Amino acid sequence: MDRDTFACATKFFRDYSGQPRGASCQPHNHVDYIEKPDTFTYADFFKDYLIPNDPCVFSAKFTEGWGSRRKWVTPDGKPNFDYLLRTFGEAVVPVANCDVKEYNSNPKEHLKLKEYISYWKEHIKKNYRSPRGCLYLKDWHLHRTFPEQDVYTIPIYFSSDWLNEYWDAIKVDDYRFVYMGPKGSWTPFHADVFRSYSWSANICGKKKWLIFPPGQEENLRDRHGHLPFDITSPELKKSSVYPRYAQSTAPVEIIQEAGEIVFIPSGWHHQVYNLEDTISINHNWVNGCNAAIMWSFLQDELAAVQREIREWRETMEDWHLQCQVLMKSYTGIDYKEFYNFLKIIAENRIFVLENHHSEEEASKHCYRAAISGLGMLHAVFDLKRTAKVLTSLNANEDFKKLNPESFTPPPHALLHRLKAAIDTALL
Repeated sequence: MDRDTFACATKFFRDYSGQPRGASCQPHNHVDYIEKPDTFTYADFFKDYLIPNDPCVFSAKFTEGWGSRRKWVTPDGKPNFDYLLRTFGEAVVPVANCDVKEYNSNPKEHLKLKEYISYWKEHIKKNYRSPRGCLYLKDWHLHRTFPEQDVYTIPIYFSSDWLNEYWDAIKVDDYRFVYMGPKGSWTPFHADVFRSYSWSANICGKKKWLIFPPGQEENLRDRHGHLPFDITSPELKKSSVYPRYAQSTAPVEIIQEAGEIVFIPSGWHHQVYNLEDTISINHNWVNGCNAAIMWSFLQDELAAVQREIREWRETMEDWHLQCQVLMKSYTGIDYKEFYNFLKIIAENRIFVLENHHSEEEASKHCYRAAISGLGMLHAVFDLKRTAKVLTSLNANEDFKKLNPESFTPPPHALLHRLKAAIDTALL
């Protein structure tokens, strides 16, 4: 991060509330297309897309060197089933049935990849019809299972990835996924986990994205406040069920070709279709620009849980702890883990600032190396954003009920340390 970008980011976030933003929540009918890697810098992406929280599409030139684009695709641009079977055939993968609605998603089963590819081949032969329905391989943690495979290289624009940095540190989970599906497979209307960013690269095939800037989805809620499963359903035109649909605007449409990467910002709801047999790689990620959005989302999620079980508040001795347990079961994280998340992010950046002359030490840790590569001012920016969110967390009444002074280190000590690191770095 250069000084100009640091100054721009500091100015923008000085009074920023933490709510999702994008296109000023107004109708938005254009998505920028980034053509050339050699003329588009990290600073360009940071200032023009991360800070304003606007989407963009990267051309296929950004993925030309990926192993998956060479090996996973046949010369005529189709999925290379033979290679996938040889390399990953015995892997167990999650598969969703796009023809069935279960609550507000599709039901999933687990199959071996070789079984799924057998289905897929048969599905193609029968003109994309099957008594089993339209099955879509979704959310496969391939990177976690096959870390040594030459699949892809994360573009520098997405390298400040706090979400995967944290989950890699505790070796529990990750938010890197592979999707594979036949023409006609699709993903229902949603916003991404924790209101994170996502980037999605098509290895082969073509997708259609229907996306809405933050706030626009409010007109799509039914009379009970629920969002639709499918925004193309004729049901939405029934004013007795969807009273505000007439006020909604058309979604922004993106047609994503093979090799292209789509960047979806925080809080942008979307629905996605595979227009051809398609393979894609997706990451969810959080950084200093949207960590406050994640924190706002978690507060909203806890408030929803508290409303759901408020009738037991007076009779349940550990009611506030049970609310945290329920929130974690719904979202995958609670307030204590969110504190640990911020702690890991802060400690890695403090290390880089305190050891910035020791490239050898940083290189032993891939995320610290990535932080070093983005520059000292980026580490400072990250710490400033972490301090802002941690200060808000520490003042939160529900967090105080968790006895945070028993955490290691206590929040006030971590805040003192990271503020000292910022002050020292800016001397």
